[in-house]
Amino acid sequence: MAGKVVSINTSEKKGVRKKPVPEAALTADFGIEGDAHASSQWHRQVSLLAIESIGKMRDMGLDVGPGDFAENITTEGIDLVSLAPGTKMLMGDGIEAEVSQIGKVCHSRCEIYHQAGDCVMPKEGIFLRITKGGRIKQGDAITVMK
Repeated sequence: MAGKVVSINTSEKKGVRKKPVPEAALTADFGIEGDAHASSQWHRQVSLLAIESIGKMRDMGLDVGPGDFAENITTEGIDLVSLAPGTKMLMGDGIEAEVSQIGKVCHSRCEIYHQAGDCVMPKEGIFLRITKGGRIKQGDAITVMK
């Protein structure tokens, strides 16, 4: 299964929408350099959400786009929720990653949830642990290894 990077999104603080950046450096066992969620202390180093999932929220009338769900990488062409923890991915210039979690518990309802009565990130977002670092940019391929 292959897809592509639609957007790379970062923020300096947790709990806010992320802003698109043209490219980023990913560090093994850490995540995206300069992003508030990067940490060697946990398994959710990088988050992914499909543009197709964002489209569901747009269909509900919301004006949302990449980064608005606090995802680090917005993808296209990959059924993210069908991937199992442990699935390996290749991205950018040789970045290797492993799916560490599918979805998450949303303890405090986000701004999106209050606007639409629902949010796709807790159900359709996935998380990665970076096993080999490198650089990633918009348009780069993402290959899911079987």
